[in-house]
Amino acid sequence: MSLSSLKVLVRGGGEQATAVAHRLHQGHFRVVIVEAPHPEAVRREVAFCEAIYDKEKTVEGVTARFIGSADDIFGMWEKDIIPLMADPEAKVKTVLKPDVIIDATIAKRNLGNKMSDARLVIGLGVGFTAGRDVHVVIETKRGHNLGRVIRLGEAAPDTGIPGEIMGYSAERVLRAPQAGIFTTSHSIGDIVKAGDIIAEVDGMPINAVIGGVIRGLLRNGTTVPKGMKSGDIDPRGVKEYCTTISEKGRAIAGGVLEAILAEFNV
Repeated sequence: MSLSSLKVLVRGGGEQATAVAHRLHQGHFRVVIVEAPHPEAVRREVAFCEAIYDKEKTVEGVTARFIGSADDIFGMWEKDIIPLMADPEAKVKTVLKPDVIIDATIAKRNLGNKMSDARLVIGLGVGFTAGRDVHVVIETKRGHNLGRVIRLGEAAPDTGIPGEIMGYSAERVLRAPQAGIFTTSHSIGDIVKAGDIIAEVDGMPINAVIGGVIRGLLRNGTTVPKGMKSGDIDPRGVKEYCTTISEKGRAIAGGVLEAILAEFNV
């Protein structure tokens, strides 16, 4: 089988899923993304799922376009565009018959994936057991094993603590102070100071704890539960980082690519 003829179904269109889809597309695999009808990405500038709202989304020169039917998949591939569908249960797999399925939803649980679904089924992060419900798990926790290909067992447990940047961890993350409607006058890429009001939830402010650049922010009008991650601030203040794939995403995508090549490049 030619590697360029491999059909890869990516479940999820958020930051990490986008990093994976981008890497595989650049390697000339035929990639399809399936997402929820109303995705809630925070790092929207590096999330292909934004195509559901804006019809298409380009990240580092690669474009994903929203399609309404599986009949449009091959036409997108011919145009060198990644097709993206609203199909949270990945029902298109019965028609597409993908060679590889990658669950990149970061749901922290298995959303119904089985090893019988494809020749190679990959799960990103916690919620999967390699050798039981998926063939391979990719480590997504920052640290020494980030991007590691796990062929038996599970990824490291989720601590719930964001990775550190310049010594800041939980301080970087903006969370909803109450349940309600998220609104903001800020945009991704804005430079802010500690104490600035970044957004509100039904009139209750969300203040920046640290200064830096807004790297992620929910869409205006999103309904949020209390405590939901609603944005994040990068203390390095480099605007370019808002629109480019992170080192974490690239490491995870590298692990996925390794797993695919190990299975098919024989």
